[in-house]
Amino acid sequence: MHGARTLAGGGRVRGHVSVRSVAEPSLDAVVRQMRDAIIDNDLKLLQAVNARITLAARLDAYTRQHGLAALEQGTDDWMHRYIRLANRGPLSDEGLRELYAHLLELTRREVRGDRED
Repeated sequence: MHGARTLAGGGRVRGHVSVRSVAEPSLDAVVRQMRDAIIDNDLKLLQAVNARITLAARLDAYTRQHGLAALEQGTDDWMHRYIRLANRGPLSDEGLRELYAHLLELTRREVRGDRED
């Protein structure tokens, strides 16, 4: 096979497609099943993020309507500590900190309407 290389397990790869996976349909079924499980999880994550944005928008509207403080740093810090204690891994504390920072920034941007559609 021109441009192909042999893998440690005996399979051969040409580009990014493993010839071994084509020869072993059970491997394809396992890969397909795991990918399906990942996309199912991603859809749940998407639903959860959308729900978070909706709740944050409702909170923002309520605080504006009643003249309350919209953003309290202490609340964000408490929420992050709470989530960190609930995290059982494998996501590291650093990974959680990064994910949560992005989630907060995204939520605020979406609630403000600063979308890049």
